[in-house]
Amino acid sequence: MLEKVNLKTKFPRREYQRMLPAWQHRLYDLEKACWDQGVPSILLFEGWDAAGKGSTIATLTARLDPRGFKLHPISPPRTFEQRRPWLWRFWLRTPNRGEMAIFDHSWYTHVLSERVEGQVSERECREAFRDILDFERALSDDGCVIVKFWLHISRKEQKKRFEALARDPLENWRITEEDWKRHKKYDAYLLAAEEMLEWTESEYGPWTIVEATSRWHTRRRVFETAIRALENRLGSKAPPPREPSEDDERDRQLREEHQALDPAEAGS
Repeated sequence: MLEKVNLKTKFPRREYQRMLPAWQHRLYDLEKACWDQGVPSILLFEGWDAAGKGSTIATLTARLDPRGFKLHPISPPRTFEQRRPWLWRFWLRTPNRGEMAIFDHSWYTHVLSERVEGQVSERECREAFRDILDFERALSDDGCVIVKFWLHISRKEQKKRFEALARDPLENWRITEEDWKRHKKYDAYLLAAEEMLEWTESEYGPWTIVEATSRWHTRRRVFETAIRALENRLGSKAPPPREPSEDDERDRQLREEHQALDPAEAGS
Protein backbone atom coordinates (compact mmCIF):
# COMPACT_ATOMS: atom_id res chain seq x y z
CA MET A 1 0.00 0.00 0.00
CA LEU A 2 2.48 2.65 1.18
CA GLU A 3 5.12 1.65 -1.39
CA LYS A 4 2.68 2.78 -4.10
CA VAL A 5 2.32 6.29 -2.67
CA ASN A 6 3.76 8.94 -4.99
CA LEU A 7 5.97 10.90 -2.62
CA LYS A 8 6.96 13.32 -5.39
CA THR A 9 3.47 14.84 -5.42
CA LYS A 10 3.67 18.62 -5.05
CA PHE A 11 1.40 21.66 -5.04
CA PRO A 12 2.48 25.16 -6.15
CA ARG A 13 3.24 27.44 -3.23
CA ARG A 14 1.53 30.46 -4.79
CA GLU A 15 -1.62 28.46 -5.48
CA TYR A 16 -1.58 27.25 -1.88
CA GLN A 17 -1.25 30.81 -0.59
CA ARG A 18 -4.13 31.90 -2.80
CA MET A 19 -6.41 29.08 -1.66
CA LEU A 20 -5.55 28.96 2.07
CA PRO A 21 -7.91 31.77 3.26
CA ALA A 22 -10.85 30.12 1.48
CA TRP A 23 -10.06 26.73 3.07
CA GLN A 24 -9.72 28.27 6.52
CA HIS A 25 -12.97 30.23 6.22
CA ARG A 26 -14.79 27.16 4.93
CA LEU A 27 -13.57 25.01 7.81
CA TYR A 28 -14.58 27.72 10.28
CA ASP A 29 -18.09 27.88 8.79
CA LEU A 30 -18.38 24.09 8.98
CA GLU A 31 -17.11 24.08 12.57
CA LYS A 32 -19.88 26.58 13.42
CA ALA A 33 -22.51 24.54 11.54
CA CYS A 34 -21.46 21.35 13.35
CA TRP A 35 -21.71 23.19 16.65
CA ASP A 36 -25.22 24.43 15.82
CA GLN A 37 -26.33 20.97 14.65
CA GLY A 38 -24.69 19.07 17.50
CA VAL A 39 -22.41 17.06 15.21
CA PRO A 40 -19.20 15.87 16.91
CA SER A 41 -16.07 15.24 14.84
CA ILE A 42 -12.60 13.77 15.24
CA LEU A 43 -9.59 14.72 13.10
CA LEU A 44 -6.81 12.26 13.84
CA PHE A 45 -3.18 12.66 12.75
CA GLU A 46 -0.68 9.81 12.58
CA GLY A 47 2.46 9.43 10.49
CA TRP A 48 6.22 9.60 10.59
CA ASP A 49 8.22 11.79 12.94
CA ALA A 50 9.01 15.08 11.14
CA ALA A 51 6.26 14.47 8.57
CA GLY A 52 4.64 17.81 9.43
CA LYS A 53 1.78 16.84 11.75
CA GLY A 54 2.32 19.74 14.15
CA SER A 55 2.64 22.47 11.51
CA THR A 56 -0.33 21.09 9.59
CA ILE A 57 -2.51 21.09 12.71
CA ALA A 58 -1.39 24.64 13.51
CA THR A 59 -2.42 25.83 10.04
CA LEU A 60 -5.67 23.88 10.19
CA THR A 61 -6.73 25.41 13.51
CA ALA A 62 -5.39 28.95 12.96
CA ARG A 63 -8.82 30.38 12.06
CA LEU A 64 -11.08 28.01 13.98
CA ASP A 65 -13.07 29.21 16.98
CA PRO A 66 -11.06 27.88 19.96
CA ARG A 67 -14.29 27.31 21.88
CA GLY A 68 -15.37 24.73 19.32
CA PHE A 69 -12.40 22.38 19.27
CA LYS A 70 -9.92 20.68 21.58
CA LEU A 71 -6.41 19.58 20.64
CA HIS A 72 -5.11 16.41 22.28
CA PRO A 73 -1.35 15.78 21.94
CA ILE A 74 -1.00 12.15 22.99
CA SER A 75 1.97 10.97 25.03
CA PRO A 76 2.67 7.52 26.52
CA PRO A 77 0.14 6.41 29.16
CA ARG A 78 0.85 7.41 32.73
CA THR A 79 0.98 4.91 35.59
CA PHE A 80 -2.63 5.34 36.69
CA GLU A 81 -3.80 5.07 33.07
CA GLN A 82 -2.01 1.75 32.66
CA ARG A 83 -4.20 0.31 35.41
CA ARG A 84 -7.33 0.78 33.33
CA PRO A 85 -8.51 -0.62 29.97
CA TRP A 86 -6.14 0.80 27.37
CA LEU A 87 -8.80 2.80 25.51
CA TRP A 88 -10.09 4.40 28.72
CA ARG A 89 -7.97 7.53 28.39
CA PHE A 90 -9.19 8.06 24.83
CA TRP A 91 -12.84 7.67 25.74
CA LEU A 92 -12.30 10.59 28.13
CA ARG A 93 -11.12 12.71 25.20
CA THR A 94 -13.99 12.00 22.79
CA PRO A 95 -15.77 15.19 21.67
CA ASN A 96 -19.00 16.55 23.11
CA ARG A 97 -21.96 17.17 20.81
CA GLY A 98 -20.98 19.80 18.27
CA GLU A 99 -17.33 19.78 19.34
CA MET A 100 -14.28 18.94 17.22
CA ALA A 101 -11.48 16.88 18.75
CA ILE A 102 -8.06 16.93 17.06
CA PHE A 103 -5.57 14.22 17.97
CA ASP A 104 -1.83 14.65 17.44
CA HIS A 105 -1.12 10.92 17.71
CA SER A 106 -3.91 8.78 19.07
CA TRP A 107 -4.97 5.29 20.11
CA TYR A 108 -2.99 4.04 17.12
CA THR A 109 0.29 4.40 19.04
CA HIS A 110 -0.77 1.22 20.86
CA VAL A 111 -0.60 -0.83 17.66
CA LEU A 112 2.31 1.03 16.09
CA SER A 113 5.10 2.44 18.26
CA GLU A 114 4.24 0.39 21.36
CA ARG A 115 4.06 -2.72 19.20
CA VAL A 116 7.36 -2.11 17.39
CA GLU A 117 9.11 -1.28 20.67
CA GLY A 118 7.94 -4.59 22.14
CA GLN A 119 5.53 -3.14 24.71
CA VAL A 120 2.55 -4.91 23.09
CA SER A 121 2.52 -8.59 22.11
CA GLU A 122 1.21 -9.84 18.77
CA ARG A 123 -1.86 -11.30 20.48
CA GLU A 124 -2.56 -8.03 22.28
CA CYS A 125 -2.12 -6.18 18.99
CA ARG A 126 -4.73 -8.35 17.26
CA GLU A 127 -7.14 -7.76 20.13
CA ALA A 128 -6.40 -4.02 19.98
CA PHE A 129 -7.32 -3.90 16.27
CA ARG A 130 -10.76 -5.27 17.18
CA ASP A 131 -11.02 -2.83 20.10
CA ILE A 132 -10.26 0.08 17.76
CA LEU A 133 -12.85 -0.97 15.19
CA ASP A 134 -15.49 -1.34 17.92
CA PHE A 135 -14.48 1.99 19.46
CA GLU A 136 -14.71 3.90 16.19
CA ARG A 137 -17.93 2.11 15.22
CA ALA A 138 -19.53 3.17 18.52
CA LEU A 139 -18.48 6.78 17.95
CA SER A 140 -19.74 6.74 14.37
CA ASP A 141 -23.07 5.19 15.36
CA ASP A 142 -23.46 8.04 17.84
CA GLY A 143 -23.08 10.55 14.98
CA CYS A 144 -19.37 11.39 15.17
CA VAL A 145 -17.45 12.21 11.98
CA ILE A 146 -14.07 10.42 12.02
CA VAL A 147 -11.29 11.59 9.69
CA LYS A 148 -7.94 9.80 9.98
CA PHE A 149 -4.73 11.01 8.33
CA TRP A 150 -1.47 9.13 7.81
CA LEU A 151 1.30 11.58 6.80
CA HIS A 152 3.81 9.61 4.76
CA ILE A 153 7.42 10.45 3.94
CA SER A 154 10.36 8.29 2.87
CA ARG A 155 13.21 7.19 5.09
CA LYS A 156 15.55 9.46 3.13
CA GLU A 157 13.26 12.48 3.56
CA GLN A 158 12.89 11.84 7.29
CA LYS A 159 16.66 11.73 7.74
CA LYS A 160 17.02 14.94 5.74
CA ARG A 161 14.49 16.70 7.98
CA PHE A 162 16.08 15.38 11.17
CA GLU A 163 19.47 16.66 10.07
CA ALA A 164 18.05 20.07 9.15
CA LEU A 165 16.40 20.39 12.57
CA ALA A 166 19.55 19.23 14.34
CA ARG A 167 21.57 21.99 12.62
CA ASP A 168 19.11 24.71 13.67
CA PRO A 169 20.04 26.08 17.13
CA LEU A 170 16.43 27.13 17.73
CA GLU A 171 14.91 23.81 16.65
CA ASN A 172 17.42 21.12 17.58
CA TRP A 173 15.68 20.48 20.91
CA ARG A 174 12.90 18.82 18.91
CA ILE A 175 15.15 15.92 17.82
CA THR A 176 15.92 13.40 20.54
CA GLU A 177 17.82 10.14 20.82
CA GLU A 178 14.48 8.33 20.69
CA ASP A 179 13.67 9.94 17.35
CA TRP A 180 16.93 8.67 15.84
CA LYS A 181 16.34 5.19 17.30
CA ARG A 182 12.91 5.06 15.67
CA HIS A 183 14.42 6.29 12.41
CA LYS A 184 16.80 3.30 12.40
CA LYS A 185 13.73 1.05 12.72
CA TYR A 186 11.97 2.69 9.75
CA ASP A 187 11.42 -0.63 7.96
CA ALA A 188 9.87 -2.24 11.05
CA TYR A 189 7.58 0.76 11.53
CA LEU A 190 6.67 0.63 7.85
CA LEU A 191 5.50 -2.98 8.11
CA ALA A 192 3.55 -2.24 11.29
CA ALA A 193 1.96 0.84 9.68
CA GLU A 194 0.93 -1.17 6.62
CA GLU A 195 -0.81 -3.75 8.79
CA MET A 196 -2.39 -1.09 10.98
CA LEU A 197 -3.84 0.74 7.99
CA GLU A 198 -5.16 -2.48 6.48
CA TRP A 199 -6.79 -3.79 9.66
CA THR A 200 -8.38 -0.51 10.75
CA GLU A 201 -9.67 0.83 7.43
CA SER A 202 -13.45 1.02 7.64
CA GLU A 203 -16.40 2.71 6.05
CA TYR A 204 -17.04 4.77 9.22
CA GLY A 205 -13.35 5.53 9.93
CA PRO A 206 -11.48 5.66 6.61
CA TRP A 207 -7.80 6.48 6.36
CA THR A 208 -6.47 9.23 4.12
CA ILE A 209 -2.82 8.64 3.19
CA VAL A 210 -1.20 12.02 2.62
CA GLU A 211 1.91 12.37 0.47
CA ALA A 212 3.77 14.63 2.90
CA THR A 213 7.03 15.47 1.11
CA SER A 214 5.57 18.83 0.03
CA ARG A 215 4.14 20.81 2.94
CA TRP A 216 1.84 22.73 0.59
CA HIS A 217 0.37 19.54 -0.82
CA THR A 218 0.05 18.08 2.69
CA ARG A 219 -2.00 20.99 3.97
CA ARG A 220 -4.11 21.18 0.86
CA ARG A 221 -4.98 17.48 1.10
CA VAL A 222 -5.82 17.72 4.80
CA PHE A 223 -8.03 20.79 4.39
CA GLU A 224 -9.91 19.38 1.41
CA THR A 225 -10.45 15.99 3.06
CA ALA A 226 -11.68 17.47 6.35
CA ILE A 227 -13.98 19.92 4.57
CA ARG A 228 -15.46 17.21 2.36
CA ALA A 229 -16.11 14.90 5.33
CA LEU A 230 -17.93 17.59 7.31
CA GLU A 231 -19.92 18.73 4.27
CA ASN A 232 -21.02 15.14 3.61
CA ARG A 233 -22.14 14.72 7.22
CA LEU A 234 -24.05 18.02 7.34
CA GLY A 235 -25.65 17.50 3.93
CA SER A 236 -28.25 20.16 3.19
CA LYS A 237 -27.49 21.85 6.52
CA ALA A 238 -23.96 22.76 5.40
CA PRO A 239 -23.59 26.51 4.88
CA PRO A 240 -22.94 27.72 1.32
CA PRO A 241 -19.30 28.53 0.48
CA ARG A 242 -18.22 32.15 0.95
CA GLU A 243 -17.31 34.42 -1.92
CA PRO A 244 -13.68 35.68 -1.94
CA SER A 245 -13.28 39.02 -0.16
CA GLU A 246 -10.75 41.83 0.12
CA ASP A 247 -9.79 40.46 3.55
CA ASP A 248 -8.73 37.22 1.88
CA GLU A 249 -6.40 39.10 -0.44
CA ARG A 250 -4.89 41.05 2.48
CA ASP A 251 -4.40 37.79 4.37
CA ARG A 252 -2.59 36.33 1.38
CA GLN A 253 -0.30 39.33 1.04
CA LEU A 254 0.55 39.35 4.75
CA ARG A 255 1.28 35.63 4.64
CA GLU A 256 3.61 36.07 1.67
CA GLU A 257 5.47 38.84 3.50
CA HIS A 258 5.82 36.66 6.60
CA GLN A 259 7.03 33.65 4.65
CA ALA A 260 9.56 35.75 2.77
CA LEU A 261 11.14 36.50 6.17
CA ASP A 262 10.84 32.94 7.52
CA PRO A 263 13.21 30.38 5.93
CA ALA A 264 11.27 27.54 7.56
CA GLU A 265 8.30 28.37 5.38
CA ALA A 266 10.27 28.63 2.18
CA GLY A 267 10.45 24.89 1.48
CA SER A 268 8.47 22.86 -1.03
